[in-house]
Amino acid sequence: MPKTLSLALLADGEFRSGQDLADSLGVSRTAVWKQLNKLSAETGLKIESAKGRGYRIPGGIDLLDADAVNAALSSEAALLLSSLVLLESVDSTNAELMRHAASGPVAGRVCSAEQQTAGRGRRGREWVSPFASNLYMSLAWEFEQGAAVLEGLSLAVGVAVVRALENCGLPAVQLKWPNDILYQGAKLGGVLLEMTGDAAGTCQVVVGVGLNVSMPEAAAGAIDQDWTDIATASGGAPPRRNVLLAALLNELLPLVAGFEAAGFGPWREAWQALDAFAGTDVILHAGPRQTAGVARGVDERGALLLETTLGVQPIYGGEISLRPAP
Repeated sequence: MPKTLSLALLADGEFRSGQDLADSLGVSRTAVWKQLNKLSAETGLKIESAKGRGYRIPGGIDLLDADAVNAALSSEAALLLSSLVLLESVDSTNAELMRHAASGPVAGRVCSAEQQTAGRGRRGREWVSPFASNLYMSLAWEFEQGAAVLEGLSLAVGVAVVRALENCGLPAVQLKWPNDILYQGAKLGGVLLEMTGDAAGTCQVVVGVGLNVSMPEAAAGAIDQDWTDIATASGGAPPRRNVLLAALLNELLPLVAGFEAAGFGPWREAWQALDAFAGTDVILHAGPRQTAGVARGVDERGALLLETTLGVQPIYGGEISLRPAP
């Protein structure tokens, strides 16, 4: 019994009898019971059963659907999208596209999944990825001039994500250098870029975006920082995940298609307007090294401008985190 088929039958949150499910799936009622127990164990979803009523997922579930995503794409994004792959479960959507990138052209390929079993954030951290609760998506693109033309791309992606959220009715989302999406100071999402190929020539870049949509409290115990989700930011009525995914692609596909020619320059002012730490005292952590200063935005290459007793210094990417000074 495929997970997607059984979940689709229960997605509306209403009770379905065991016999109804068995007839729909062409299996026995005992097989339905066994498979639903297995499904609950694998996904962490609560599947409720009641004598005489059948089975349901309390509150229902918002499943990804390719037709719904494609229907909400702009004409420009639809032309740039080469393929949309929606998976039930994957180790990491970034890792999935990186595997494809190693074997051929991937420009415009998008992967999203209901669940990641080994989701990754920056610095190798785990990205908590419960089933059908949040949004995990990756987009691959090819660049001809190597890593040099990618400076500031992750920051521009952050701006595009904020614009997508605004288009879905989300209020006052901000950015934290270099890769975090914040709402009221708590982490709403993040960006992870990975590259393969020739660092001085043709290379493939995978742009990964993770957004907390309706994070279950039970799953959030593994998160080691302040977090929030779109359900909270939207007052308990988040947009559907297919709408969110399409909104992201409407912004991200044109961004990556034009970035090699335009660079970060056209995005700099927009990023600085969204900077959650502008003009504040911060501490940069780079391994064991800590540097205190005042955040003064970013330069035309996307480097953080940190004002210290030595003057304003540009700080580039790498293993660096940014925290408010105590």
